[in-house]
Amino acid sequence: MVRKLILGLVVAWTWAAVSEGASHPGAATSIPAASLIQPAELAARLASSTAPRPLILQVGFRALYDSAHIPGAEYAGPAREPEGLQRLRERLAMLPKDAEVVIYCGCCPWSHCPNIAAAYAAMRQLGFTHVKALYIADNFGSDWVQKGYPSTQP
Repeated sequence: MVRKLILGLVVAWTWAAVSEGASHPGAATSIPAASLIQPAELAARLASSTAPRPLILQVGFRALYDSAHIPGAEYAGPAREPEGLQRLRERLAMLPKDAEVVIYCGCCPWSHCPNIAAAYAAMRQLGFTHVKALYIADNFGSDWVQKGYPSTQP
C-alpha cells in the first residue's frame, strides 16, 4: 500500500513537471505500431525461461526509476534532455545494431510522454533495427506495477 502511494506520488510529480510546458521532440504517437510491445507481452517474455531477454532501458526520470522499475532494466536517463540522450548513446555504443532493445518511460500518459519518442528516434538514427517501445497507456504504476507485472521497488 505504501509503495503504491509513493509510486503514485512520483508519477503525479513527474506528470506535473511534464505538464508545465516541458518541450519534447516528437510524440510517442509517432512511433510505428509495429515497434511497440504491450506490457503483458513483455511480462510474459520476462517470465519465460526460454524466451531471449532483451536489453531493457528506462529512458525517463530518475525518480520514477528509483521508485519502481522492471527487474534488470537499466536507467538510461530522460531522453528529452541532451544528457539523457548522450547517456543512451554511450550505453548503446558497444552493442550490435541488431541487438534487441526495449525502451520505456511511464512518466505520464503515452500521448504526453516527453522521453520515449526522442529515445526511439535516436536509436533508429544510430542504426538499431530491433527497438521496441513498451506501450504504457497511462503511467508505469497503473499499467505495470498495479497489474502485478514484475517490478523492483526499494
